[in-house]
Amino acid sequence: MLKRLFAPCALAVLTLAVVALAAPSAWAQGKDLKWGTSQVGSAGHKAQVLLADVLNKEMPKYRIAVLPTAGAVPTVKGYAMGEFDAFYGSDIAFNEFGQDTGRFKGFKAQMKRNLVQSFWAYTIDPGLGIRFSDKDKIKKWGDLTGKRVYTGPLVFDNRLHLERALAAVGVKHQYIQVDLSTVGSQLASGALDAMIIYTSAQSTPVPFLAEASLAVDWMALNPSAEEKATLKSKNFTVVDLPSSVFKRDTHTQTVTVTPLYFGFHPGMDIPADDVYQMLKILEAKAPEMAKADESFTQVAKDFAGMQKLGVESSIEYVPVHPGLARYMKEKGVWDPKWDSKIAQK
Repeated sequence: MLKRLFAPCALAVLTLAVVALAAPSAWAQGKDLKWGTSQVGSAGHKAQVLLADVLNKEMPKYRIAVLPTAGAVPTVKGYAMGEFDAFYGSDIAFNEFGQDTGRFKGFKAQMKRNLVQSFWAYTIDPGLGIRFSDKDKIKKWGDLTGKRVYTGPLVFDNRLHLERALAAVGVKHQYIQVDLSTVGSQLASGALDAMIIYTSAQSTPVPFLAEASLAVDWMALNPSAEEKATLKSKNFTVVDLPSSVFKRDTHTQTVTVTPLYFGFHPGMDIPADDVYQMLKILEAKAPEMAKADESFTQVAKDFAGMQKLGVESSIEYVPVHPGLARYMKEKGVWDPKWDSKIAQK
């Protein structure tokens, strides 16, 4: 009888002991944070994996899971619908969202929470490339009229940005959708006449270009001087990068690109103090991160300056996380006229 009475009690005591031992360990693992990013093989996915690794080590109160999607826009929409705690977003997406146009037409009516700017990481810098063997036939962007051009996956923000740039100089090309991993072979075979080429932070080519370069000898296709002037007159930023940035012979001395801003943005469920701490950690770690991934070169050189440029690009459309606002005020890069743009919970 005593054995029968003692057994359940012993089991209960043992269970409580196991729970007591397990609870601190589970707590120490941190709060799960689902962070959406772009597809595997993209600049966004590569950068987010490194960023998450740094924050997981430096902020054990959070446990970041990197969740790849088709592109940046699905992460923006996924965050707004409550699927992610943080997202990968660009100035062009914020522009569309704020103006209720394009891919975000009618989206505000169904979203569950507003977007927020929290951390601007780098520029993405799209340009164009052609087969080197076509150098005498295709000499400027205008020569792509009627040609088969791959400007990137349909959901990519840099595709839309490049499409807008081509339209600005009057190019009416045929957009061809292909798998990112086959772009080089498609260009080599003649299925494509031109492809998007781009860098992160004006410092390093994106991963897919390394594979494409194995399949085709491509050269950079730069806009003519007249086309560059037109782009600038229509508010496109135009930058001439040294060809060495692409880590291969582009058959040109410089490569003309049109940058746009990208960031990794924790949402309002992450307290202001924590976002501020994240930014301070990333600022301190930026030089080390830039050695592992040159996408972080710009923030390694001027972390606060990049935050100012990113915020300026989107302040009319999306509010600023109070953690980022605190950081920028501390660094002297906050404009007081933005005070009304600080996000409220």
